[in-house]
Amino acid sequence: MRSYRGLFRTPEFTPFLLSFAVFAAAQTIGGLALGTLVFRATGSPFLSAVSMFGPQLAQLLGGAFLLSGADRLPPRAVLSGLALAFAAGTAVLALPGLPVWALFAVVLLQGLVASPAGGVRGGLLNEILSKDGYVLGRSVFNMLWGLVQMAGFATGGALLALLSPRTCLLLAAALYVLSALVTRLGLTARPPRSPGRPSVSATWRTNAVLWSSRPRRLTYLGLWVPNGLIVGSDSLYVSYAPEAAGLLYAFGALGMFVGDMAVGRLVPAAVRPRLATPLRLLLAVPYLFFVLRPGAALSAVAVTVASVGFAASLVLSERLMSLTPDDLAGQALGLHVTGMAALQGLGAVLAGTLAQLTSPAAAMTLMATGSVTVSLTLAALGRHEEARRPADSGTRPGALPKPAATD
Repeated sequence: MRSYRGLFRTPEFTPFLLSFAVFAAAQTIGGLALGTLVFRATGSPFLSAVSMFGPQLAQLLGGAFLLSGADRLPPRAVLSGLALAFAAGTAVLALPGLPVWALFAVVLLQGLVASPAGGVRGGLLNEILSKDGYVLGRSVFNMLWGLVQMAGFATGGALLALLSPRTCLLLAAALYVLSALVTRLGLTARPPRSPGRPSVSATWRTNAVLWSSRPRRLTYLGLWVPNGLIVGSDSLYVSYAPEAAGLLYAFGALGMFVGDMAVGRLVPAAVRPRLATPLRLLLAVPYLFFVLRPGAALSAVAVTVASVGFAASLVLSERLMSLTPDDLAGQALGLHVTGMAALQGLGAVLAGTLAQLTSPAAAMTLMATGSVTVSLTLAALGRHEEARRPADSGTRPGALPKPAATD
C-alpha cells in the first residue's frame, strides 16, 4: 500500500486516527497548561519540566508490570477506559488550591495507567492495516501527532494568554471524554491478540524474551536514548522562553510532520534502513546552537530542523517489527513506547537539573551533546553486529521463541 487514498479506505483507520487525535490534543493543551501552572507557582525550571514530562517516568514502572495487557486485553475497552481515566485525573488537576505535591501525585498516576496504551494502539494499528500498509500508516499516525501538537501548542499558547491554566485543564478533560466516545463508537470490539490473563509474570517473561536478542536491544536503545535526551531539551522551552514556548513546541511539531511525511511516503523501502543514524544525528545537532542563546525566531528554525530527525523512530520501529512475531507485536511496541516515554521523563529530569544548576540554554546544549555521542556509539555497535553475523545465516536476526501463552 503506497497511497493515502488506499490507506484511508481501510475500515476503522479513520476513526482510529480521530480518537487518537482528540486524545493527543487533550495531552498537548493539558501538558502546556500544567507546565505553565507549575512554573508560575514555583519559578522552577526543574519542576516545570518534570510536570510536563516526568509522568512518563511512571510508564517505566508500568512497563515492568502491566505491558502484557497490550496483547491480552480487548483494545477498544482499554483505549476508551484510558481516556476516561485521564479525563478524571485532569479535572482533579484543575481544582483550585491543589498543592504542588498533589499535582505530581496525580500526573504520575496517569503515567502509570497509560503504560499499556502505546502497545495497545500499535498492536491495533497492526491489525487494522495490512503488512504492506504498516509503514505508511505509522507515518500518517506520527504525522497526525505532529499536526495535533503543532495546533495544540499554538492553541494552548493562545488560550493561556486569555484564560487561566486551570480553565485550559478543564478543556483538556472535556477532550479526553470526547476521545473515549469516538473510540467506543468508531472502533469494532476485538478480542485480545494473545490468550491468557495479563499479569506481572507474563509481562516480565515476554519482556525478557524481547530483550534477549542483541539486534532488538540495539534497536530499542536507538529508539529510546537519543530521543529521550532531546525531549529533555524540549522540556526546557517554558523556562528558556516563557512567552514563546507554545511557538517553539508548534514549530517542533511542524518538523516532526515533515520528517514523517518524507520518510513514510517518499523514501523507498530499500533506503529507509540507512537513514536511522543520519536522522538521529539531525535530531540533536541543531540544539548545539543553543549555546549561543538565540532569540525566539532563530530558536524556532533550529527546533524545526532538529525535529525532522524524530522520523528515526519510524525507521527503527519498522526494524523492530521485522524482528518480532505478530502475536507479540503489541507488547514489543508497548515496550518501545514505554521505554521511550521513560527515557523522555528521565531526560526531562536530567535537563531540568542541569538547567537549575547552569541555565536552560546550557542544559539544552549538554543534552544535545549526549544525544550525538550515544547515536554515534550505537551506529558503531550496529556495524559491529552486522560484521559478526554469518553471511549465510538462514535465520531472521533476532528471531525468538514463542513464550507460554498462559501463566
